[in-house]
Amino acid sequence: MPFTQDELHELPTVISAPRFATYLQAMGNYREKALELYEWNLALSSALIVPLQVCEIAIRNGIAEGIELVHGATWPWSNGLIRSLPRPKKRFHYIPADDLKACAARLPTTGKIIAELKFAFWENIFTVGQETRIWNKHFRTCFPGAPAQQTISQCRITAYNDLRGIRHLRNRIAHHEPVFTRNIADDYQRIHDMIAWRNPVAAAWMDGKQTVLGLLGQRPQP
Repeated sequence: MPFTQDELHELPTVISAPRFATYLQAMGNYREKALELYEWNLALSSALIVPLQVCEIAIRNGIAEGIELVHGATWPWSNGLIRSLPRPKKRFHYIPADDLKACAARLPTTGKIIAELKFAFWENIFTVGQETRIWNKHFRTCFPGAPAQQTISQCRITAYNDLRGIRHLRNRIAHHEPVFTRNIADDYQRIHDMIAWRNPVAAAWMDGKQTVLGLLGQRPQP
């Protein structure tokens, strides 16, 4: 539907001039086209929540299974696990051990802790230090859909890199940032593949529920 004159006048102010400028620039400084792109970006961001949610739940449960096979059912309180987690060299970077200890100090069960840990925590369990501790023995059990022709080391590296990209997309959506400049088809494929590594049936089910791919052909043009 076309925008009313009031919408054309008021919406860019509500969005804010600096934020709206990104859309104006993409659409040749044409206000109505910029608003169309903004609406499409809203719809796309909303649609991406479904595959992102399925992906995060699938991946964190698969990783938690691997951790439990090594450190036991009470792994959030395992000093061995805490000592094994990577520690960034730069200040103010995410520290997975601190996140885990903070959750374990205030939450009573492993299940509640799994739900509260940041996405970055799970990403960090695919760093190289966990390869010999967890994944060489348990990767195929936890992620049976991973490519059989790839080594566990190759799969771990792929998972780490793909989860970083997925987390970046998730964070942009959470902070209401534009995603229209991204290659969303590639983003979706990464999300799909990560779910399929955990369970191909779940990935196929998610494919049937998602509306992301249908929106890609509807992007407004300048």
